[in-house]
Amino acid sequence: MLKETYKSTVLAALKEQYGHKNDLQAAHIEKVTLNVGLSSKRDAKFIEVIEDTLTRISGQKPVRTKARKSIAGFKIREDLVVGCMVTLRGERMWEFIDRLVNVAFPRIRDFRGISEKSIDRSGNFNYGFKEHTAFPEINANEVESLHGLQVVITTTTNSREEGLTLFKGLGFPFTK
Repeated sequence: MLKETYKSTVLAALKEQYGHKNDLQAAHIEKVTLNVGLSSKRDAKFIEVIEDTLTRISGQKPVRTKARKSIAGFKIREDLVVGCMVTLRGERMWEFIDRLVNVAFPRIRDFRGISEKSIDRSGNFNYGFKEHTAFPEINANEVESLHGLQVVITTTTNSREEGLTLFKGLGFPFTK
């Protein structure tokens, strides 16, 4: 499993490469956030489809995100549902990352690897799926409407280089 790989090889490599004396100084993954934003389709049935998708992918119930203020240009009123999100920690987080790297990325159509620009200057990983059907929990024949999905993996490091080393060690398929 990926958690054991992190503890046995990646952690030791991070400590050696960046001169950390303690395991807790080295970069580790804090949480994974899955987010789906609603576009102009805001009917109740579509929101339920998104919630069902996130529940199947993550294994836990998503939270509806609401608009904080009204924006007339986007036809958004205050407290209108604008998306759904799930935050994964602990064992569910590690199991999701394992499925993401070993199953979801290889199932993406015309996938040539992840750009190293997906890691921000704080060492966090951001990736947007155009279609949610890349995950094995979603049966493509049952999908009524496609939607995107954003995956954010938050780390404890503050440097882009250490975050990149962490994700490469976990087996993320980066391109140059």
